[in-house]
Amino acid sequence: MIVDKIRLFKLSLFFFCLLGIISCTNDSKKGEGNILEYPLSGEVRTLDLTTSYDTLSATVIHQCVEPLFEYHYLKRPYTIVPLIAKSLPKIEQNGLRYIIKIKENIPYHPDPAFGDKPRFVKAEDFVTQIKRLAFIPNASSGWWLFDGKIKGINEFREKVGSNFDLFLKTNISGLKTPDDHTLIIDLVEPYPQMNAALAMSFTAPMPKEALIKYDNKMNDRIIGTGPFMLKKWNHLSGVSLVRNPDYHESYYPSQGDRFAHSRGLLKDAGKKIPFLDGINFRIMKESQTRWLNFLSKKIHILQNIPKEIYDTALTPQGTLTEELKKKNIKMQAFPMLTYWWLSFNMRDSVFAKNKALRKAIAYAIDYDRFIELFTNNIGQKANSIYPPGIPGYNPSKVLPYSYNLKKAKELMVKAGYPNGKGLKPVVFDVRGTAGIHRQRGEFIQSQLKQLGIETIVMTNTFPNFLKKAEAGELQFWQDGWTLDYPDAENVLQLLLTKNRSPGPNVTYYSNPKFDKLFQELKFLPDGERKWDLMEEMENIVFEDLPWIMQYYSRNYVLFHGELHNYRHSDLIYNNMKYLKLED
Repeated sequence: MIVDKIRLFKLSLFFFCLLGIISCTNDSKKGEGNILEYPLSGEVRTLDLTTSYDTLSATVIHQCVEPLFEYHYLKRPYTIVPLIAKSLPKIEQNGLRYIIKIKENIPYHPDPAFGDKPRFVKAEDFVTQIKRLAFIPNASSGWWLFDGKIKGINEFREKVGSNFDLFLKTNISGLKTPDDHTLIIDLVEPYPQMNAALAMSFTAPMPKEALIKYDNKMNDRIIGTGPFMLKKWNHLSGVSLVRNPDYHESYYPSQGDRFAHSRGLLKDAGKKIPFLDGINFRIMKESQTRWLNFLSKKIHILQNIPKEIYDTALTPQGTLTEELKKKNIKMQAFPMLTYWWLSFNMRDSVFAKNKALRKAIAYAIDYDRFIELFTNNIGQKANSIYPPGIPGYNPSKVLPYSYNLKKAKELMVKAGYPNGKGLKPVVFDVRGTAGIHRQRGEFIQSQLKQLGIETIVMTNTFPNFLKKAEAGELQFWQDGWTLDYPDAENVLQLLLTKNRSPGPNVTYYSNPKFDKLFQELKFLPDGERKWDLMEEMENIVFEDLPWIMQYYSRNYVLFHGELHNYRHSDLIYNNMKYLKLED
């Protein structure tokens, strides 16, 4: 009997273990099946909130950190709503004081900086991060947001210099925290874009003890409160995020606009988010690689359909082909708040003082051909320094240059370089190592060759391109911008003298009249006076020509039918908490 019982026990144990293995295997498959596979076209440059200002880094970071406010996922026009703030700010003193109440019990992701104890968000954490934007050694791309705007912030910047101990000890007079869940911001002058600034990842909270532990070196870590946590970052292959098990209670929106209703985007209204167990951001530099991986379902979504597969994916009418529909592939098409131009370094010894040379190049580019070759005629030819979709954009505006080779050659003579004689080779830097970047550079090279200009196409990784831009080491390049918020102020600040790199003015352009007009425009509500200033400032840019405008992006996005709740936006980066994978 004892032997039989032992055998029975062993047999039971065997089946129990087998069931456990099967159960674990099924759970594992389920987990793997609930991981969003998302392609990136290049390397992630940094994970530090103070210096992340490119689309690739933002796409990752916004899934992990949370500022005070966010944009409503399903409403257009864009609407700012509270995220870890309890409500929108109480504004006093004619727009000079913002009082913000912060939600309680918002935990950070676990980190050695906190030991074994949970760490919850405090008002002082927002102060710490704003101080980081002002701290000179950080060379923050977001300093422009508050430069000269918050009382005492410029004095703080000057006083602490590069001294980290002083940084920790010194206060900013315009930032107060009367308790752990109240933040008061006192401004020098009204700042209509303040809520938009506080919806950017630049301003997500940062615990002081984390800065101390890591000596303010935050390039390779994310300390956030968001729905996903950093699992692994391989600089060459990508980034893996995992669901935050302690994420504070958040729910899918229960309201939306007409588009949201018509596309069935409210089916999960009121449900707790996030739905995904994780996200794998996979670096795939070549568009053909992304396309093949999409077809084989190794990635769930394909943004910016490669030009070489338009005929395969789209009908002549711009709709999805029947073949892809049968594979349960979905498509969204939309205009974007992203646009492109060619930039000159306005400190460069060749271009800075030779406007005739810059104008010659502006007349030498066949913009229609560029748009045809590299966007398959989906890009919309630019007519302004402002993109469609922002108040004050004038659709009837006309650029002061167009493709005219005869005019370009005449300007080369005026510039002192007839047929390019005497002109040193021009260096055109491209934004990545993928073939499409090289091809764009070679197109510009061929256009300038018609003027006798020798052009060297310089290939860069995207992080290296950004480093060169910030250091002022680019001479001539294609630049672009995705608006942080739909306001002309966000465009014009790219050309302010005080926003020269490490701020967003990487052309190093400077015009005192332009700067003066900006000081008036930035306080104005939408209306005739603002529109007039926008036009006057645009005409200054046209006259000085630091930019040669190219095109506004329009995009086709493909995604597999198992991906639900997807809605593209140029402003909303923290959208992955709303996405759902379900057959």
